Amino acid sequence: MTTFRDLLKTKKLKLGTYIGEFATPGIGRMLAAAGCDFAFVDMEHSGFGFETTKTLLRHLHDAGIASLVRPPSKAEHHIARACDIGAQGVIPPMLETVEQARTLARQIKYPPQGSRGAAFGIAHDDYRQQPVVDALASANAKTSAIALIETVEGVDNADAIAATDGVECLWLGHFDLSNSLGIPGQFESPAFRTAMNTVTQAGLAHGRNMGRLVGSPDEGAALFAKGCDFICYSGDVWIFTSALTQGLAATRERIGGAVAGGA
Repeated sequence: MTTFRDLLKTKKLKLGTYIGEFATPGIGRMLAAAGCDFAFVDMEHSGFGFETTKTLLRHLHDAGIASLVRPPSKAEHHIARACDIGAQGVIPPMLETVEQARTLARQIKYPPQGSRGAAFGIAHDDYRQQPVVDALASANAKTSAIALIETVEGVDNADAIAATDGVECLWLGHFDLSNSLGIPGQFESPAFRTAMNTVTQAGLAHGRNMGRLVGSPDEGAALFAKGCDFICYSGDVWIFTSALTQGLAATRERIGGAVAGGA
């Protein structure tokens, strides 16, 4: 099974999508059939609880899809539970300081690298029974800390966060960042572009992977050219709504005001 850590080993293109609505048993196979490498599973805005997310991760991992999980907050108990239910990459919201980055890196690792509480043979171990030393090493090897930069303070500290030992990827939260800058949704503004470049250059300077959600192939290609190797293309609810809207509109346009059967 390909894990998020495996994807972090290269700067080649990795494509995924956001999941915040469809926790269906078939979602992993659907994403695999579509060519996804990973899924961004959102607990902050989706309403997904830990039990739902645990089941969703099993569907994804069984289909070979790597997982990136945003827990509801940066609270230690949220980080710990995300790890225990099998999150491969952990990306808590609004990481802003070096201390928060260090804390995250420590919380997702078992001793001696970190302070994670011990629980073995459960979801994150794929229910395998193995010697404790092996279980510790295996869990530490496949669990990764991703820094979600989406505030002005996070941008200001981006270089120091990127330099933090244990942080493996910087992810730009563009909507919240535009809000924090006081320019909601203005992604072409000089202020937003400057902030985005600051984060990107910090990541590249320290050899970190970079990620962002995009709304179009053109946007993804442009970001990849600037150094962003994790491209998260749209999300389940938006893709479904857009495709259905287009299909219904096209059908109505073709039929017009005709009566069925041509009568």
